[in-house]
Parts: sequence; structure tokens; C-alpha cells
Amino acid sequence: MNSGIMKATDLSRRQFVGAATVAVGGLALGGCQLDDPQIPAPLRILILGGTNFIGPHQVRAAVARGHEVTLFNRGITNPDLFPDLETLIGDREGDFAALAGREWDVVIDNPANIPRWVRLSAAALSGSVGKYVFVSSTGVYVPYLTTDIREDAPVDTIEDPETEVVDGRTFGALKALAEDEARGAFPDSHLVVRPTYIIGPGDPTDRYTYWPVRLARGGEVLAPGDPSDPMQHVDVRDLGAFMIKAVEDDLTGTMNIVGPREPLTMGGLLERTRAAVGSHATLTWVNAAFLNEHGLPALTYWTEPTGDYLGMMQVNGDKAHAAGFEMRPLEQTAVETLEWFNAQDAERQELRAGLAPEREAELLAAFRGA
Repeated sequence: MNSGIMKATDLSRRQFVGAATVAVGGLALGGCQLDDPQIPAPLRILILGGTNFIGPHQVRAAVARGHEVTLFNRGITNPDLFPDLETLIGDREGDFAALAGREWDVVIDNPANIPRWVRLSAAALSGSVGKYVFVSSTGVYVPYLTTDIREDAPVDTIEDPETEVVDGRTFGALKALAEDEARGAFPDSHLVVRPTYIIGPGDPTDRYTYWPVRLARGGEVLAPGDPSDPMQHVDVRDLGAFMIKAVEDDLTGTMNIVGPREPLTMGGLLERTRAAVGSHATLTWVNAAFLNEHGLPALTYWTEPTGDYLGMMQVNGDKAHAAGFEMRPLEQTAVETLEWFNAQDAERQELRAGLAPEREAELLAAFRGA
């Protein structure tokens, strides 16, 4: 456990608002707010998964809007999260019996990284749902050889499309193939969303969580790369809210989900996060060449914007923004992510991304001596 971390509860809400550099009006409800007084007719929404990281925020947004939500999963991950919702037990490996004879207006497919899973799910639901919504990733654009990457840009391919080994090399290509399964099964009634790095409370990767936690601890912080390096992400709560809005608006096609709308740099990300959590930490910028020499080509979700990663953080999100996607201020995400992390038990407070204190100190010492 990181005993030196400043508890977010030590920061009053007044301090948080004072630290924010954006308009206060959107802080209470966040970014993509579903506060339209024109509530649509209730939809019957089936969510595959629904109890891990992304799904719960879709569920909460949908329920708040009066939609009828059914979950389909194995009943293993957080099975008690939504006791008042209908949960159908099954398995994407072929046990779809619980879906038989049922109908929904839309299905949201969250956890599929393997094309075969989408193929099986789509076949089981053929004739039973009106629209198939698939959660993909901007990882389909690997390698990111250009900037301002739009939805019609080329996607990654793989020599063995039947492989089910999901790793850094295969992830994007498999997601692209999974998209094709959804499009093929529902050619006129599919929606494919491609979010970039997803952050916020509950993130199992800690890729952004590391930064508010580390900055709140104070001291000298290793900041990777150059302050001008572009950065993008999406708060999981805003992703969930927008997906429900997209379903209500009957959107179809393919859409990048990236934020914020205004360009963000690594310097801006760290400075704004530091201010939001009330930290007096100092940032020492360590260039990419030094980090590469010391076996650290990436840190959390920062990677030097060059070569295969040139446009990784410069994906175009105009289409989603035009459709109503908005993201809450980074300051709010920072404070609430830190609050969530500090509420976890000691085992969960072992960070899953970033640098261990000893390793960070070693790198900073070596950088100063270089």
C-alpha cells in the first residue's frame, strides 16, 4: 500500500472546484449528460457482460433514462452488482440457451476481443434484437502512421485471422475482425464504437490512476517524454452515457470516441491532475531517448509520438462530438479516480501501471547523472 498518498477525502469539494480550470457548470453530472427533458420511449437493452468496468456505467445510464436492462454473463464478475436487474446466465463459448425466445431492441457487446465470440453471439441473437452495438477500440488503427485518424482509415490485419491469442500484436487486428462480424450479421443496424484509452474510477489497468495517486504522494515525479506530446482518453462514465444516447438516437455506422474535444498534452494532463488533487509535487521531464535506453519505451498510456505510434493520441473524434459526445473535465476525473482508489483495500492499492518508487528514484538519479 502507498502509505504516503494524500487521501482525496482530505480535499474539500470547494478546493476541487477552485483548482479546476474549466467551467464549473458541468462538474456535478460530468461530461455526456443525459439530462434532456424529452425522455424517449423505453428501450429493451441487452448488455453482454455489464458488471466489469465499462458495462456498469452503461447500465446506470440506461436505468436512469427508464430503459429496461437485461444482463447476460456467466455470473462470475461482481454478480451482486445489480440485484434488481434481470441477469441471464450463460457463456459466449456456446451456452446461449437463456436467450432463446426473448427479444430486445438493442444488444451492447462489451467484452469481445475474439471474432468468434461476436460471430456466436450475433448468430444466437439473429432475429431477436434490432441493433448490434459493438465496443471496439482505436487500437484497430495500429500502426498509427498518420495523424487526424478518421473512421475510414485503414485498420490492422493479421496473418492468422483464426488466432485467439490476444496480445499487443494481435489486439487491434482481432478487434477489427470482430467489428466485421457485427457488420456482417447486422449490415443495416450496427453501431461500432472505437474508444481510445478508457480511464476513470474502477479502471483495472491503473494507466491513468497512477498519475493522481503518484502526484498526490508528492516529491519529485518522473514525467515521461516532452510536455507537448499529445494525449487522448475517455472517461468511462462519459463513454457509457454516450452509448445510451447513441442507442436512443438510433445511430449506426462506426465512430471514434476520443477526448477531450480541445487538444490535450502530456504537460497539460500532469499539471491539471496535480492541481486537482492539491499536490505540490515537482515534475522532472525525462526525454524519450533516455527512457528507451533504460528499457521504458512507454509509461502508463504515454508513448513517444513517432513511428508506429505517431498518431496514437491524435485520432479524430469529430463524428462523435457532432453526435453529442462530451467529456467531463479532467479535474473531476482526477479527483474521483483518486477517491475511488483510496477506498480500495490494501491489496488493490498495489498499482498495476507506472513506476514503483524505487525504480522511479533510480531512473531520476541516472537521468540527473547523464
